[in-house]
Amino acid sequence: MFTQRTHVAPWQIGFSPRRESITLAHPRGRGGSYPAAKRTFDLFISVILLIVLAPLMLTIAIAIRIDSRGPAIHVQRRVGLNGRVFRFYKFRSMTNGHDHTQEHRKFATAYINGNSSHTAKDGNGHTVYKPATNGATVTRVGRWLRRTSLDELPQLFNVCKGDMSLVGPRPSMDYEVALYTEHHRKRLAVLPGLTGWAQINGRSSLGFDRIVALDLEYIHQRSLRKDLLILLKTVAVVFREEYAG
Repeated sequence: MFTQRTHVAPWQIGFSPRRESITLAHPRGRGGSYPAAKRTFDLFISVILLIVLAPLMLTIAIAIRIDSRGPAIHVQRRVGLNGRVFRFYKFRSMTNGHDHTQEHRKFATAYINGNSSHTAKDGNGHTVYKPATNGATVTRVGRWLRRTSLDELPQLFNVCKGDMSLVGPRPSMDYEVALYTEHHRKRLAVLPGLTGWAQINGRSSLGFDRIVALDLEYIHQRSLRKDLLILLKTVAVVFREEYAG
């Protein structure tokens, strides 16, 4: 859908929504059979999951529509491989029409710059990084979706389209990428993932620099075996957090 591609030099860290891609200095990618094998693995698993989970996803979509007015799917602009902007899908968890962009921009600026003021306690008493949002804007169904991470299921369509992989760094908003240093941009050297190495090693309890370090560790060590391990651990983490909550 996005056909215009504009590039900027690596030292230019500004990112305008009018640009559809940016040039990055990043680690050399894995060669050999890995890229093709990973794409085959992503496509096979995501199609199987979409077929198996279709009844659940339909039920969730209906529940969202009954619970509050508006579409079941929320679409965002996210930044993927080499800075390419794509349409990112999630189940809607907030009231329709509520724009929390300004709150999230403030949080992202503080978070990426290493300011730890935007922290709170989760249901288990752990310190997590999160933007200050009005809880009343999260729907009843949305609270459950966020707790179980089921709001992320529509990203299986992103995987099928090739915008994302099952495993990789989580995709950022364009205004977040505008705050990246050249070092941070190295995490855009691979397709973003539905889950990742950082997500099973602390997730929202991690500072941004720690997330980048884990993302780059994954990029340099990635393999199908590691991808499978991350997927299995993701399932374990989701179940553990659900039953602990």
